[in-house]
Amino acid sequence: MSAVCAAFAAPCAHALDIDGRIDPQEWSQAQRIQEFRLTQPLSREPASQPTEAWLMATPQGLAVAFRNHQPAGVPRLRQHTQRDGDGTVDRVNLYVDFDGDGRAGYNFTVTLANSITDATITSENLFGNDWDGDWRHATSEDEEGWSAEMLIPWHIAPMRQREGMRTLGIQLDRVIASTGERTSWPAVHYTQARYLSAFNRIEVPAYKQSLLAITPYVVGVQDAVRHDSDFDGGVDLFWKPSGKFQLSATLNPDFGQVESDELTVNFSATETFNSDKRPFFTENQSFFDVQFGSYNNYSRLIYTRRVGGPADDGDGSGDVTAAVKLNGSAGGFNYGVFAASEGDEAGRDFYAARVTRDFAQLGLGAMVTRVERPWLDRDANVYEFDQRWTPNAQWAIRSAVVASDVQQAGRSFRDSGGQIRIDYDMGRGWRQQLYGLHLGRDLMLNDFGYLERNNFNYLRYDLGRRVTDLPADSAYAGHDWHYAVSRRYSDDGVHIADAFAVNRRSDTRDGGREFIEAAVWGRGHDDLITRGHGVLRVPEKMFLTYERLRPRKGESPWSLYTEAGYSADGLGGIDEGKLSLYLEPNYQYSDRLLLFAGIEYSHNPDWLLWRGDNRVATFRSDLLSLNAGLQWFIDDKQELRVRLETIGVDARTRQAYRVGSDGRALVVAEEVPDFSLRNLGFQVRYRYELAPLSYLYVAYVRGGEMFEEGMQEHNVGRQFSDAFDLRDSEQLLVKLSYRFEI
Repeated sequence: MSAVCAAFAAPCAHALDIDGRIDPQEWSQAQRIQEFRLTQPLSREPASQPTEAWLMATPQGLAVAFRNHQPAGVPRLRQHTQRDGDGTVDRVNLYVDFDGDGRAGYNFTVTLANSITDATITSENLFGNDWDGDWRHATSEDEEGWSAEMLIPWHIAPMRQREGMRTLGIQLDRVIASTGERTSWPAVHYTQARYLSAFNRIEVPAYKQSLLAITPYVVGVQDAVRHDSDFDGGVDLFWKPSGKFQLSATLNPDFGQVESDELTVNFSATETFNSDKRPFFTENQSFFDVQFGSYNNYSRLIYTRRVGGPADDGDGSGDVTAAVKLNGSAGGFNYGVFAASEGDEAGRDFYAARVTRDFAQLGLGAMVTRVERPWLDRDANVYEFDQRWTPNAQWAIRSAVVASDVQQAGRSFRDSGGQIRIDYDMGRGWRQQLYGLHLGRDLMLNDFGYLERNNFNYLRYDLGRRVTDLPADSAYAGHDWHYAVSRRYSDDGVHIADAFAVNRRSDTRDGGREFIEAAVWGRGHDDLITRGHGVLRVPEKMFLTYERLRPRKGESPWSLYTEAGYSADGLGGIDEGKLSLYLEPNYQYSDRLLLFAGIEYSHNPDWLLWRGDNRVATFRSDLLSLNAGLQWFIDDKQELRVRLETIGVDARTRQAYRVGSDGRALVVAEEVPDFSLRNLGFQVRYRYELAPLSYLYVAYVRGGEMFEEGMQEHNVGRQFSDAFDLRDSEQLLVKLSYRFEI
């Protein structure tokens, strides 16, 4: 899948006007691309609607134009979406690997309504939407279809130094929302094990472009509950003299006061993972995104929410005074350096350094992190080495080894871990994957990283098959089946569980999607629930999940997302599981106004929770939650967002247990109180875009949480309705940030 584009050998003779209207003269020197094939479903057949694209390197940036044929018989979904928002809309995508080595990429999306998404791509196919870049885009439409133009500046990401020509990895694709069709060049899909490294390779002139951007911000907060006010300010600086060297720095960084985390109910031994939208911490961060420690997308060696997270003295959050980040390349190596400091008495210092070297089929990387925590008399060092090997189009092998060295109060803790993932594409829609993970008992990564747990070994084999040759009258356009077996045990030799799972992801011909999964776990042990006070024997577990997205059809303004599940993971076995149902209807009042309401109800007759020491208890619980609001795009510069989240939980004690020395749950006549939980988050946010990445925010925020034990009345509806009265915090916030480019 390589292509050397002679059209890129000379600079563009005409300045580009990014207005969404493809001027033949402006694009006369571009490479014209017409070989788009179906990748959703992944049949690689010709598309039902033609797509053409033009690709061109200019001194101002990488330019791409799409001409999307879409006659009146194919509905156009042009509703506006917030930046990085998810929606069933017509859109086009540019995916770029600026070094052409398959290690890191960027995704730029433009919808028919000229809304945008931008994301980073790491580990072949892991997308992260936290990063926001400054790039140009425009769309237009006529009776025959619609067009889009993009211009991506060369300073948007670190790039290796090149003389003469530069090799890029490129993919282009287009999505027709009403049918769910995705057509791509080259014909690879982002769910494939080899995705980023399978992009077409093109050669372009090695243009250089510089940027100096300074973004000061001021924020004022009036708290109606505490009857006080606060004013703060800071500045972010991005200096990019070339792709070879880029520097990011921040003083008193914004902690994302206008962004709110989703409400969750988490009584488990694993902390909740939250994303990070602070500009400094997202800029050029993909170079440091080393995924390690679990099969999901969360575990990593650098979790930027640690910086400025809960303080070591337990009093609020850490106060980040300054941070700096360097990214660059020299002598065939890529490098990055990260440092951040919290200035208060319980402040921490964070450091990281990473280097990579890539060859034709082999990539190597290494990273060192250090966190100094004087309040705890603790220093934590982590050392990592990773490799990826793609000998051919069928095989992909990725592995990493990690070691930690922690010194605290005169004690030393050292341990190691490793993981390997082997992917093999057998052809004809079949592929296999083997994943192995080892985490030592004393491996500690969470001073700077995010690791769900240590003391763990995991082996998983997955057999996948894609089905695209379905009858024309089928409601489905394609299926993606997976059959997996796995084994889990601790590094102490405790057998946690053996499991089997089968799932199917389907694209439907109405432009929607469907997901079905069934998983069974054999008898085993839970070594986390008592937080170190014993290992609990647990019976068989069963999990059933169904998800369905039904998008808008024709002139109807309604769409519906449904999720239903059954999870039996308590002490009662597979007969006593939790039933849950989530419904989220969306009403598209106009292309600029969306109303949504997500309602969840669940009933769990066997909720197993830790109640201190080696005691656990089961509860009969009910949960009722609401996630509702609206998004109104007043015009291209103004947005009003209203969001209401509320949760009510009612839990009634069934039985208390003590964990015996043999791991059995022993019934005890000890009183464990019933409990209830109420949670509220409400925000009205107005945003005005002054200039690219420059905003005025005005936000009203109210929230609260209430946990009670020993209630006399049990009514989840009452807990839910009482949540609306919570008022732990009520704030009016005004924030202004403006990006100055020099």
